[in-house]
Amino acid sequence: MTIKAQPGRTNIGSEHPEPYRALAAVAKRADEAALAEGLSPLLIEMIKIRVSQLNGCAFCLRIHTMDAVGKGESAERLSVLPAWRESGYFDEKERSALALAEYITDIRDSHPNTGLYESAAAHLSPGQMSAVSWVALVINSYNRIAISSAYEVNP
Repeated sequence: MTIKAQPGRTNIGSEHPEPYRALAAVAKRADEAALAEGLSPLLIEMIKIRVSQLNGCAFCLRIHTMDAVGKGESAERLSVLPAWRESGYFDEKERSALALAEYITDIRDSHPNTGLYESAAAHLSPGQMSAVSWVALVINSYNRIAISSAYEVNP
């Protein structure tokens, strides 16, 4: 798949493909770690979608929403994801993973919100905490690449 940047923007992934390939390798390892820690493929996609929602990355939202649907995620859960705290659609492990992903994504508020980390740790193992963190860190990086390069998102 060729990724086009909007006119006047530099596609940093194309301009320097080696760091982009390295990020793709880290993303693969992060997903593998999350699966090895017992996190479901759907939860991994939901983390990527939620982080992309927070960052406003339409490019990654499109990709990971399609991936989630392809893996069997329901339209109902996808539709309430932005308000997951107010819904009954997510179990404690999923809620903890989403809270941790938000904690890592909105770093400017992480210091006063350390309780989010502790509450996530109550429902996730140390390995799961690490795996969720890596998945969130990688999708945050991809969001920043897509947004700063102004990747085109067209029907």
